[in-house]
Amino acid sequence: MRQFTETAVLSGIVREALGAGADVVGVDRLRGGSKKGVYRVHVRGSRAASVIVYSWAEGENFWPAAEGADAVHPFAPASGLVPFLAAQRTLERIGVRVPGLVLADDSRRRHPADVAVVEDIAGPTLEAFLRTDPVRASDALGELAAMLDVMYQQRSRHYGRVDVLERGDKASGDSCEQVVFERALEDLAEAAERDPRIGSAAAPLRDRLQELAARVAPRTEYRLIHGELGPDHVLLDAHGHPVLIDIEGLMFFDAEWEHVFLQLRFGERYPALSRPGLDPARLDLFMLAMRLSLVAGPLRILDGDFPHRSLMQGIADHNAREALALLAR
Repeated sequence: MRQFTETAVLSGIVREALGAGADVVGVDRLRGGSKKGVYRVHVRGSRAASVIVYSWAEGENFWPAAEGADAVHPFAPASGLVPFLAAQRTLERIGVRVPGLVLADDSRRRHPADVAVVEDIAGPTLEAFLRTDPVRASDALGELAAMLDVMYQQRSRHYGRVDVLERGDKASGDSCEQVVFERALEDLAEAAERDPRIGSAAAPLRDRLQELAARVAPRTEYRLIHGELGPDHVLLDAHGHPVLIDIEGLMFFDAEWEHVFLQLRFGERYPALSRPGLDPARLDLFMLAMRLSLVAGPLRILDGDFPHRSLMQGIADHNAREALALLAR
């Protein structure tokens, strides 16, 4: 049976972070995390009424183990304290708002996994705000666009996750477009085995990927991107300002990869985040690759005991239809 982080362990971690006078009075395990546990811990005797605890314990990760995974691949699972802290440092250095770090602990003294305690942001997700208060959400979208501009101004001659580059390693592959193309072929093969609709169109989808990849011209400079920036990965603070979360995948890569995900997740609100200068050929390749990833990935996690099964199945079904629709364009 899957084991989540126990309240007694969380209490010890929070007292270490906030001081012995902090008294834990409640714990909520927050929905949404698939690679780490996210807990809101309510306290008395501290200036903070609550904090968030991240736990990267094995029992918190719902994704099947990837045997022989390439740890420096840009799309390798980004999980743990090392990528989190590298992303935290990078974003704080350039002035992009993330929850403040209270404690980072990889000692395994209290808990057999990496943990971090961070500021609890008071507001809702931007996703919820777009539904409940679309007028004020427009201001937050404008601020988010400005944050993305700051991130995209950060440039590198090398692509890869920031923790990989920080330690002097080189990411796998020869170019972003090659990495995306090869991963798309893998996702296509996996999706074809799991979804009959994709299976029946595997050959034309493969041909289409090859055609789109051939149109992409070389590039030698990369921008800083979040990597999975949906409106559920943006919190709003007490003043309505955006705060980025789930930052472990932060990397230097083609900005177009970020923008196809923004298009999918923000829908009709995407124009507020769009920027000039994006390469249409990359956008076309990356969009089909992203659709196939969002078929293979959700179906893969359903091999395990991920609890929100209808959600993942719905994501896979929707993106299978959209991937097939791209063949007609």
